[in-house]
Amino acid sequence: MVDLQGQYEGIKDRVNTGLQEVIESAAFINGPEVHAFQKELEDYLGVKHVIPCANGTDALQIAMMGLGLQPCDEVITADFTFAATVEVIALLNLTPVLVDVNPYNFNIDTEAIKKAITPKTKAIVPVHLFGQTANMDEIMAIAKEHDLYVIEDNAQGIGSNYMHSDGSKSKTGTIGNVGTTSFFPSKNLGAYGDGGAIFTNDDELAHIIRGVVNHGMYERYHHDVVGVNSRLDAMQAVVLRAKLPHLNDYNNARRDAARKYTAAFAQEEKIITPIVCDNCDCHVFHQYTLVIKDADRDGLVKHLQTNNIPCGVYYPIPLHKQKAYLDDRYKEENFAVTNQLVKECISLPMHTELDDEQIKFITDCVKEFLNS
Repeated sequence: MVDLQGQYEGIKDRVNTGLQEVIESAAFINGPEVHAFQKELEDYLGVKHVIPCANGTDALQIAMMGLGLQPCDEVITADFTFAATVEVIALLNLTPVLVDVNPYNFNIDTEAIKKAITPKTKAIVPVHLFGQTANMDEIMAIAKEHDLYVIEDNAQGIGSNYMHSDGSKSKTGTIGNVGTTSFFPSKNLGAYGDGGAIFTNDDELAHIIRGVVNHGMYERYHHDVVGVNSRLDAMQAVVLRAKLPHLNDYNNARRDAARKYTAAFAQEEKIITPIVCDNCDCHVFHQYTLVIKDADRDGLVKHLQTNNIPCGVYYPIPLHKQKAYLDDRYKEENFAVTNQLVKECISLPMHTELDDEQIKFITDCVKEFLNS
C-alpha cells in the first residue's frame, strides 16, 4: 500500500546524517532535533503551537485532557473511522456519541451532529478521513452556537487545505480549538516508528498540554496537572525533519496518482471514485478509496490479492457495531451511509512512488474483475 523504501532513496543522506548526529550526541529524548521539528511544523501549518508526542492516539487523548473534559461529558464523532478516535473518549470515561457520515466524502455528517447534541455534549471530533477535509465552517458554526469544543483528528489529512466560505484557506488541524495528528510510518508525513503531535493557537491550552505530555510537570518533580509520558523521540524527529520540506511534493504526487486512477475508471459504472479537484488542495489522498456498486467487493479484494496487488478495506465494521462500543442508544436507521460503505469501500495502493505502469496494472486488474 505504501513504498517507504522508494521514498527513502530521495532523503537517505539527510536521514542517515541526522540519525548519526543524534547517536553521537546521545540527545535521544527531546533535544535539538525535536525542538527544531516543532518549530518547522509550526511554520508549515501556520499555527502558534505544536506539541510533539509519542503517537496519534496519545495526541487525541492529551487534547481531551488539556480541554478539561470530565467523566460522562458527551463527545460526538464519526462512526466511519479508525477506532482510536472513539477509544480515547472511552478511556477518559467520557461518553462517545457516534453519528453517521455523508455519502460523498465519508466525513462526519453535520446534520447528524446537530441531531446528536444534548445538554451533556461538550465536544465534536471531526476526522479528515482518507485525507479529505471535513466541513469545518459548518462544524465550527455548530460548535459556536452550542458552546462546544472542536478537536480535529488530522491523522490522515496533514498538509490538506480547507477552503473557507470567504475564500481563505487554513491547514487542517489548525481550525478547531485543537488538532491532532499521527506520524505512523504510512502517513503522508510518516516517521520510521510511532509519533504524533497536537496543534493549537490557544496559548493557555498549549501550556496545559505541554505539562500533560510530560507527567504533568512544568518544573522537574513538580506535578501541577495529571499527566502522561508521551514524547516524540529525537530519532523520529530526524526523519520527520527530512520529510517535511517534501510534504507538499509528496501530497501533489498522491493527487497526481489519484487523477490517473480516476481517469482510468471514468467509464466504469460499478465504481464511484473519490472527488479529485483540479484547482484545489482539499484532499491529500492518504487513501484512494473506491465505492463498488452492484458488484462483489470482497471478491475484488481476493482477485487483487491473487495478482499480488495490495488493497485495504477501511473500515470493515462500523464503530457502533464493535463489541467494545455497543450501546442501546444507537439505532441502525441512523447509520445508513456507514452501514453501506463498510460493504462497498476498497482502497487501492496510494503513495508517492506510484508510476504509470503500476497504476495501469492495478486499474486493469480491477476492471478485469468487474467486467468478467
